[in-house]
Amino acid sequence: MLLSHRSVWLDATRPKTLLLAIAALLCGNALAAEQGHFSPAVALLALVTALLLQILSNLANDYGDVKKGTDNPQRLGPVRGLQSGAITLTAMRSAITLTLLLTTISGIALLLIAQPSLTVLLTFIGLGIASIIAALAYTLGTRPYGYRGLGDPAVLIFFGWVAVGGSYYLQSHQFSLTILLPATASGLLAVAVLNLNNLRDIDNDRACGKITLAARLGPTGGRWYHLGLLIASLLGFACYSLLTPESAWRWLFLLAAPFLLTHGAQVLAAADGRALRPMFASLIRAAMLTNLLFAIGLIADR
Repeated sequence: MLLSHRSVWLDATRPKTLLLAIAALLCGNALAAEQGHFSPAVALLALVTALLLQILSNLANDYGDVKKGTDNPQRLGPVRGLQSGAITLTAMRSAITLTLLLTTISGIALLLIAQPSLTVLLTFIGLGIASIIAALAYTLGTRPYGYRGLGDPAVLIFFGWVAVGGSYYLQSHQFSLTILLPATASGLLAVAVLNLNNLRDIDNDRACGKITLAARLGPTGGRWYHLGLLIASLLGFACYSLLTPESAWRWLFLLAAPFLLTHGAQVLAAADGRALRPMFASLIRAAMLTNLLFAIGLIADR
């Protein structure tokens, strides 16, 4: 019974989505390491903080969707512990509070280890607070932004610009606008995962008043948007490689392009939401592979 209970909670953290946080940190730390800046302690604490933020977002997302009735039998996604009754609302509130506390402690420890200047410290404290608010406000509250089609830009900002750019800065204590290219590319892959989720549940979301960007675009528009996200991500990595030419290693990420484009074609051809369900694992693997190959290419190019 205990093992089963642990399994329910593990599922509530959505382990597959945690790879997106790992991918972003891989990208940011590799960008810094390429320039000779790397602290294992900073990298570890940044990773722990990013993972805790992702778990916080996942738990809060489940709580908000259940409270609003969006997680119901008509939803095509996997049945979560809160939706099934295996986890109570009280227990989930406690888990959200605990994760919020751990996230705060980890974030403070990260800033203490990284030792940025006072101005940068205050900036990162602001970014940390904004990240926590974004994690909670996606489905919680009276006007959750995830129900108004604003989830996609939020994911780009926090999984791309903040995660990649922030981890790069905490390692190197410097910043360049060119870093926004791979940061955007990595963030767009995370947006694609969110969009695939929203495409799958587009009918149920609309019925429950959850008007995601996919719901606004419609099934056809949302599928073309999905392919556009994947292509734009590859272009972002490619533009960075063009602007910082060193060797062919910088183009190693292109080995993942066939997987991304094949996935995009499959999404275009999918007949309905049920056909999209098996595609999540392949997309997350492809996103992780793209970031990993980009990171390896940077390190090998030193």
